[in-house]
Amino acid sequence: MPKTDTQTSQEGRRRKSAKPTLRTIAELTGLAVTTVSRALADDPLINIDTRRRIHQAAADVGYMPDRAAQRLKTGRTNVVGVLLDPHEEILGFGTSLMLGLTQALAGTPYHLIVMPSFVKSSNVEAVDYIIRNNLADGLIFTRTEPLDPRVRLLIEKDFPFVTHGRSEFSTPHPYVDFDSFAFAYEAARRLLAKGRSRLTIILPPRNLTFSQHMRHGFMTAIREAGASFEISEDLDLDSPAGAIRNHFRERAGLNDPPDGLICPGEVSALAALAGLGEAGLTLGREFDMVAKQTSRLLSDIQPGIETIYEDLTAAGEQLGKLLLRRIGGEAANTLQILQPPQPSFGTTAD
Repeated sequence: MPKTDTQTSQEGRRRKSAKPTLRTIAELTGLAVTTVSRALADDPLINIDTRRRIHQAAADVGYMPDRAAQRLKTGRTNVVGVLLDPHEEILGFGTSLMLGLTQALAGTPYHLIVMPSFVKSSNVEAVDYIIRNNLADGLIFTRTEPLDPRVRLLIEKDFPFVTHGRSEFSTPHPYVDFDSFAFAYEAARRLLAKGRSRLTIILPPRNLTFSQHMRHGFMTAIREAGASFEISEDLDLDSPAGAIRNHFRERAGLNDPPDGLICPGEVSALAALAGLGEAGLTLGREFDMVAKQTSRLLSDIQPGIETIYEDLTAAGEQLGKLLLRRIGGEAANTLQILQPPQPSFGTTAD
């Protein structure tokens, strides 16, 4: 006779010290091992109440499936690999993405493995290693390049993946990206609307796709307005904060300095603000600034800097959900998301 939920829960607590198996759950529930196995796999032929009771019993005893056995049986690892860049210029970049990914995988059999990605390498070797050794069922990575060798390899191998950022390959692939064209375009238009006449922007490194998108958005706004501009070739988003501070302090002492700044991150914004402040310039008087914000740092400590928000946690969750759909066989061209910027501008010059 099947045991009640109360009996199952009490016995489950007593048996937590031993490594639980399917047989453990079968004994607790009074059901056959095959029934337990099918219920844990959410077989629709098993009554929904029975499935719920078996899942609860498994949770009570801390049951975890044998991943090695599952791999032999299904050919899948139930692992999602993440090549994550520790991009210090974007505050909370890795933490926010991982939070979103964790939310996307909650309630699924999938687990995350994280490998560091370094600025000086596209890490195609790491991707090849993951594929050859069957370490994951799918892969997520950041800092996408126009002709990214990782994208090429994964397309050739027909291996499920999603990129944070776009490429320029003719073959479609899944991605989640922030609309950097719209960010730069809207930021420039905002500064021009506030009466600024000579704008500058700190761009991402040239090898990254979103650098091209951001430059294009900035220059489109400049050309439409017929405004003056400058773009330093000595700085980019990866430049140390000290180098950015020094650049803007020195630039402020030369002829015709920019009076409108666009910064694609909070660290670059604070560094530029510090340099201009050291040169005796005041935000809102001699210059204005629009910055991309991924935390609430600028809003809290420098409300005079107008911001455009990028939701990295939402991006992480979208990356995870798209990858699960791709692993499930959904077509790549249906798995593409472009996140719109979220401006947080005041009422002046709207």
